[in-house]
Amino acid sequence: MSEEQKKLLETQLWNIANELRGKMDADEFRDYILGFIFYKYLSEKQYLYANKLLETEAVKDYFLLTDAGDLEAIKEESLLKLGYYLKPDELFSSIAKKGNANTENESNFILADLESILNSIEQSTMGTESEDDFNKLFEDLDLNSTKLGRSTKARNSLISKVLFHLDKIDFALENAEADVLGDAYEYLISQFASGAGKKAGEFYTPQQVSKILAKIVTTRKKRLKSVYDPTCGSGSLLLRVSREVPVDDFFGQELNRTTYNLARMNMILHDVHFRHFDIRQEDTLEQPQHLEKRFEAIVANPPFSAKWKGKNNPLNENDERFSQYGRLAPTSKADFAFVQHMLYQLAENGTMACVLPHGVLFRGSAEGTIREYLIKELNYLDAVIGLPANVFYGTSIPTCILVLSKCRVHNDNILFIDASQGFEKATNQNILRDKDVETIINVFRERSTIEKYSYVATIDEIAENDYNLNIPRYVDTFEEEESIDIIQTANVIKSLNVQIEETDKLIKSFCQELDIPTPF
Repeated sequence: MSEEQKKLLETQLWNIANELRGKMDADEFRDYILGFIFYKYLSEKQYLYANKLLETEAVKDYFLLTDAGDLEAIKEESLLKLGYYLKPDELFSSIAKKGNANTENESNFILADLESILNSIEQSTMGTESEDDFNKLFEDLDLNSTKLGRSTKARNSLISKVLFHLDKIDFALENAEADVLGDAYEYLISQFASGAGKKAGEFYTPQQVSKILAKIVTTRKKRLKSVYDPTCGSGSLLLRVSREVPVDDFFGQELNRTTYNLARMNMILHDVHFRHFDIRQEDTLEQPQHLEKRFEAIVANPPFSAKWKGKNNPLNENDERFSQYGRLAPTSKADFAFVQHMLYQLAENGTMACVLPHGVLFRGSAEGTIREYLIKELNYLDAVIGLPANVFYGTSIPTCILVLSKCRVHNDNILFIDASQGFEKATNQNILRDKDVETIINVFRERSTIEKYSYVATIDEIAENDYNLNIPRYVDTFEEEESIDIIQTANVIKSLNVQIEETDKLIKSFCQELDIPTPF
C-alpha cells in the first residue's frame, strides 16, 4: 500500500471513528469497521472476478447484468473460485449509494438489505467446501444494536455514513503488498486503544515485530509447506510469513470468537483460498485442534503470563506435549506451556519463533526445570532476542523472542541479542524502525558477536549460569563512566570561586551607590 493510499485510508478511518466515538468502546467500533471493510473487499473481489468472466460477453459490466442465465453461471464459477457469491445489487457500492441517496426521490433505508446481504454471503456457501470458513463470519456486526442509535432511523443514518466513508477507500486489490486490514487494524488500535487498555490491542502483534518473527522462521527457506500460530489473533502474523516466502497452507487457533472471525476474514481478504487455510476456535492448551499435524514454521505471540489449568487438570501430567519436561508450567503463567505445545507440533525440519515476557528467561522453580530440559536434554533453543519495552499495544513490559529449532545448524551455542535500545519513541509507543529490524535479522543470520549488542554463548556457559538466560548475563551493555581529572576540576572550582568573589564585589558597589543593603 502506497503512502498516499495509506493516508487516505487513515483519513477515512478517522472520519468513521468520529462518527462512532462516544457510542461504543474502541474495541467494539473497531470490529464494526473491520467487518464492513471485509464486506467491501468481498464486493470488490466479486465485481472484478465477474467482469473478468464477462470479457467476451455483450454486457461487460457486472453492475448492469440482468440475464438470469449469466448470473447463475457467474454464481457457480464464483463459488468454486472465491468461495462465496454476491449479486450485483448486493455489492458494497450499491448499498453505500442507496444509503446516501436523496430521500426526496428514493428510499435510503439499507439496514434490512444489509442484514439480508451479510446472511446471503454465508448462505451462498452452504453445501460447498468453503461453508466452514464463512460460517457465522458476520455475527459480531449487530445492526440492531442500540449502541448504533436508539431508533431504526438513527442506526440507518450512522451505518450509511460509515459505508460512505469506506466507499472512498481504494483497496488496491492488484497490489500483493497491500495489507488493508492490517493497516486499518494497527491504525485503529494506535489511535483509539488508549481508552480501552489491553482489550483493544491484545490480539494484534505490531507489524515490525511480525516482520522479525517472519524473517527468522523463513531463514534459509525458499518455500514453506505450512505455517502455524496457536494463538493466531487476527491472523496478521501468519500472513506476514507469506510475504517472505510462498506458503502452501496456513493453520491457526484462536480462543476469542470475535478475533477468530477476524482471522478468517483476514485470510480471505489476503486472497488465501479457502482450501489453503484452517483456522479453528478453541482453547489451544486445553483443546488443541491440530494435534496430529507437524508444521515447518511456527510463529506466535501468546497472551503474556496467562493462567491455565496446569496441574489442576490431571490429564496434563500425561499429555505428551508436557510430560517429558519433569514439571508443568505454573498455573499462573502459561508461557512455557505454549512453548511446549509449539515444540510438540514443530516438524523435524522446522523453526519456531515466539514472543514472550522477559520472565521466562530467569524465573525459577518449574520454569527453571523446563528451561534446563529445553537446553540440556533437547538442545532446541537457538537464540534469545531482547526487544525494547513498550512496543506492544496495551502493555509496556519488556519482551523477548525465543527461537527454537529441531534441526539446529549451530548446536553447541545459543545466540543472545540485546535489541532493547534500538527504537524510535512515539507518542504512546516505542516503534521499531526498519533499520532496527534489519540489524536484528542480520546479526541473527550471521550469528555474530557485537560489543554491547550480541553474544554467542556456549552451552557450557549457559550451564555455568544454571540455565539462566537473562540477557545482561551474556551481553554486557555497561557503559563506563568517563574518568574525571581531579586536578583540572579543582582548578576549575578555584577559577569559579575567584569569579564569584569579583561578582560579589560588583554587586556590593551597586548596592552602595543605590544606598540599599547588600544581599549577603
